[in-house]
Amino acid sequence: MVSDPAKPDSFDELTPPAKGKSVLGLRCNPIPTVRIGVVGLGRGGGAVDRLSRIEGTEIVALCDLNPERVNNSQKTLRNNKRKEAATYTGEEDWKKMCERDDIDLIYNATPWVLHVPIALYAMDHGKHVAIEVPAALTVKDCWALVDKAEEKQLHCMMLENCCYDFFELATLNMARLGLLGEIIHTEGAYIHDLRDSKFNGYYKHWRLEYSKYHTGNPYPTHGLGPIAQVMGINQGDRMEYLSSVSTNQFGLSLWAKENLKDDERITLSERYMLGDMNTTIIHTAMGKSIMIQHDTTSPRPYSRIHLVQGTKGMAVKYPDEKVAIQPETHSFLKEGDQKEILSQYEHPLSKFIGERAKQIGGHGGMDFIMDWRLIYCLQKGYPLDQSVYDAAAWSSLVELTERSVLNKSCSVAIPDFTRGAWRNYQPWPVIDMEKVLHG
Repeated sequence: MVSDPAKPDSFDELTPPAKGKSVLGLRCNPIPTVRIGVVGLGRGGGAVDRLSRIEGTEIVALCDLNPERVNNSQKTLRNNKRKEAATYTGEEDWKKMCERDDIDLIYNATPWVLHVPIALYAMDHGKHVAIEVPAALTVKDCWALVDKAEEKQLHCMMLENCCYDFFELATLNMARLGLLGEIIHTEGAYIHDLRDSKFNGYYKHWRLEYSKYHTGNPYPTHGLGPIAQVMGINQGDRMEYLSSVSTNQFGLSLWAKENLKDDERITLSERYMLGDMNTTIIHTAMGKSIMIQHDTTSPRPYSRIHLVQGTKGMAVKYPDEKVAIQPETHSFLKEGDQKEILSQYEHPLSKFIGERAKQIGGHGGMDFIMDWRLIYCLQKGYPLDQSVYDAAAWSSLVELTERSVLNKSCSVAIPDFTRGAWRNYQPWPVIDMEKVLHG
């Protein structure tokens, strides 16, 4: 997927000419009832449930190669007192779905390699697009998403649900309101033991197959997305260059030997390229730093780290949610004080929809907050919280970290997908939902 990852990079990598005007802050015509087509009903099956519980939505079409998943989603619609959707189950039936003239949004929850083809085809047919993570696997495809969104003046949002988790939203609010001072360093990760799932799950073992041919960080956005928003990446700052290092591969081959019998994958597992732990350091144009880690093959508890360091204090999520603020920064706040701070700085979005989100679910409620917010913005004609530039910049690490790892961790430039527009935008202000709805 990476044409020549071993090729050294420079900081003056060419920016392709724009095919349309910037879509930073894009406002489109309001859509009172958002008509949706969902493709990929494994992960997307939960989205069908969540989206059909939001007022002003209509699930028009469902697409998946597995008829059982389609039937399950139809049952979900009936249970939520919604009418059944049109169904598509052929290998390229997603094209037929995108060609319909009664769909406003394509919700793409397919395996990684289908994210970009479906998104481009959908935008070519006038649809807004929401894409699962990562949005793209190569820098070339990241540019393709940006170019198409600019050409068509359509929204193309990556469904980075971790941006909408409760503590992440609280730290975003803390940063915007100045509690932590100027944010100078952040850390994020995706540390999740997926060895069993890689060998025994996923359609055609697509995640395991990727591990055979690639190293670096193939899944950077869960850790990166929330802290990039805290730092105002693409809105007043941008990621400039990175350096990445990976361990060798140990976990997959060891797991295969210990858990598989008479299986050729025991031998094949020795050849996997994806290192167990990848650590990437990023420098921003405004002189800030970011650390991102990825490890899905080691026996350790789940973590996204989510550490935010400012000039007046810091916050960290894993293994426990903790905050430290001047003048007592040699220790974290005591339990009572921390509870008060988290209550005071709870994000207006989670205050407004958080309890309902917890009841409906989706990774503890953050999936519902994300979907609700997406639909709300489309209904009102507002800019989305995540732009196509975020989708491109965050996802570009998939290829760029691999380039760096294969070049003895040499620094690699990160393209400016906004083509300089980041300089003229300040981070989106904190949204007060009560004022929006009742003011």
